[in-house]
Amino acid sequence: MSRIIKPTIITMLFLVGFGCNTTKTPSHNKGISKSNSPFDAKIDSLMNLMTLQEKIGQTVMYSGDLTVTGPVVSNNNQKYVKEGAVGAMLNVFSAKATRDLQKIAVEDTRLGIPLLFGYDVIHGFKTIFPINLGLAASWDLEDIKKGSRIAAQEASAEGIHWTFAPMVDISRDPRWGRISESAGEDVYLASKIGKAYVEGFQGDDLSKHNTILATAKHFVGYGAAQAGREYHTVNMGQDELWNVYLPPFKATVDAGVETFMTAFNELNGVPATGNKYIFRNILKDKWNFKGFVVTDYFATNELVMHGYAKDRKEATKLAMEAGVDQDMMSNANHEYLEELVNEGQVDIELINDACRRILLTKYKLGLFDDPYRYSDKQREKEVIYKPEFLEAARQSAAMASVLLKNDDTSLPLNKTQTIALIGPLVKDKENIIGNWAAEGDRKGKAISIHQGIQEYLEDSKIVFAKGCDIEGNDESGFNAAIQAAKTADKVVMILGENYKMSGEAASRSSIKLPGSQTNLIKAIRKAVPNKKIVLVIMNGRPLDLSEEDILADAILETWFPGTSGGYGVADVLFGAYNPSAKLPVTFPRTIGQIPIYYNMKRAGRPNHNDNPNERYSSNYIDVRNSPLYAFGHGLSYTNYEYSDITLSSTTISFSDTLSVSATITNTGDYDGYEVVQLYIHDKVGSLTRPVKELKGFKKVFIKKGETITVNFDLTVEDLKYYNADLKFGVEPGEFQIAIKGTSDFDFKHSFKLE
Repeated sequence: MSRIIKPTIITMLFLVGFGCNTTKTPSHNKGISKSNSPFDAKIDSLMNLMTLQEKIGQTVMYSGDLTVTGPVVSNNNQKYVKEGAVGAMLNVFSAKATRDLQKIAVEDTRLGIPLLFGYDVIHGFKTIFPINLGLAASWDLEDIKKGSRIAAQEASAEGIHWTFAPMVDISRDPRWGRISESAGEDVYLASKIGKAYVEGFQGDDLSKHNTILATAKHFVGYGAAQAGREYHTVNMGQDELWNVYLPPFKATVDAGVETFMTAFNELNGVPATGNKYIFRNILKDKWNFKGFVVTDYFATNELVMHGYAKDRKEATKLAMEAGVDQDMMSNANHEYLEELVNEGQVDIELINDACRRILLTKYKLGLFDDPYRYSDKQREKEVIYKPEFLEAARQSAAMASVLLKNDDTSLPLNKTQTIALIGPLVKDKENIIGNWAAEGDRKGKAISIHQGIQEYLEDSKIVFAKGCDIEGNDESGFNAAIQAAKTADKVVMILGENYKMSGEAASRSSIKLPGSQTNLIKAIRKAVPNKKIVLVIMNGRPLDLSEEDILADAILETWFPGTSGGYGVADVLFGAYNPSAKLPVTFPRTIGQIPIYYNMKRAGRPNHNDNPNERYSSNYIDVRNSPLYAFGHGLSYTNYEYSDITLSSTTISFSDTLSVSATITNTGDYDGYEVVQLYIHDKVGSLTRPVKELKGFKKVFIKKGETITVNFDLTVEDLKYYNADLKFGVEPGEFQIAIKGTSDFDFKHSFKLE
């Protein structure tokens, strides 16, 4: 259905002419859009017809009434839509709801400019995939891309044009709840995963009706909040900013991401939403980003709470000058922008630039050709929960499950044995799809681990006891759990967090299993000292599993595995899928080690032996420096033997490519996938370099008994970093190099760059 345009507007467009451009901006305004889009002429013509109020309207976003994620400014959003005072809405979905609201925008306003509908589609829309940290553990870019493509198909079928994902914040503090939404601690891995999400959500052609706009968030440094406390202060040097926190965002720009979102935190004394340096100087000028920037929820108003603006009017001015194009829910642009322009406090060209950028995305999505193209009831019925989508989610759940420990081949489970299923999450459906689960069904569609195991075992071979709740100190269920353990051949305990313990506003000062769960394991171990205990963890962050590592014979980290998670986890437990996932983030031995990550810097007095008794070196006196489980760690039901790597040369020039290979043999009894990881270390730099840096990985399938050779090509581009002068380059010198299945190793090979 084509948009109905009023005849008077068609006449005006004809008289103005598509080639006229009266919105060119002065060259001194850095970060002003100078796109060469095929839509430029149409945008120019439309903007020539727009009043200042209508241009400002495009920079305003309000929430619908279906879902509320924060304070609501106005319950009369339809009135603003009719006035042409709104450019986008969030939390409005379903083919009917979006069509009804779009009809007002298109047919009841002077210019009929369509709305953008946004929603938090983070790791699925209806069909929920594992949480993002879990997806990152798969190290499978094609699977991540496929999952976000499925999410885009489902969301777009309900009228959604835009998702506020991916989050590409580097996350190195497990106390921070939003680590669950991240790709973990590594720059290279997060950059590759961010690109995969963008390509999955946006597809190769935004004009197709089953694509949605992606958002790179939160720009920038949000994952470095002090003490892991949500919304808290961030202070970091230029080295860390440019070499750690900015690269994943640059990767999304290179992948064509259409929108950016501001961070809640301040960065080096300037709140992100008012930070001209990061949005105008870096994003829009240096990186030449042509999309638009939206605030996070209420973030403009929060400039006042930060103590950066004296009132909301000044906050509006600072945000617009910083390069923020659209305000989410603060109502600030609607209230103050026109006044600020008329007073000469805000350059009208900043309004024009913001308006152009927003209109451009609407043209790219094809909304001016057919504003109702996403709001299709028939497609909505056909697409949601397609069987192949649920199967894909099952596969992703299996691929995301990390086998942390497996002593004496405690896994996989044997179908002939009686299994005691113990724990508060055995039959859980509410938590299994995790936080930020969009419109996922926590009751009907979600598959519990108990249901998944029922596919493999007869009910007569399953003995269930809850044992305890996730939280609280009630241990009255321990006796029933102990009796269940005594009657079974093997014990499988399903423990972890509830989904509200991670995600936004869910920082924890302790990262141990909550409640009495660890005491439950202790009680079971004491009661059945000679039986194998398999611990299955569901959670949204790295946990302190130091006690559990001693008590359990096997530990399987499943994160929150999603709608089909129960099936996927059971596939791993029974060996239908040989685990292949690797940790995208470090698991500490104790909270006192935080922050701990694999590619830290070396101190002037390093502790070479990981020995607490080695005094006058950089260590603790009460715990080893090393983590409980390292970045890149993940076991399999088979064994992979790595032979020494081969280098094409031990000396390369700036124009050479170094070919590096390793021989890997599957010496076990199972076929499987192995994530092969390439690491380097720049031994001497004008800025100190991390002890290890991931620079490549490949996920390869190796049959039992098979030997393969895995090759990587390393160029000078892979060796570059931002130096003290913020120049991106490389310096001659010696580099160490390794190909391994984990980051826990010592380098044995090197080459020189001359």
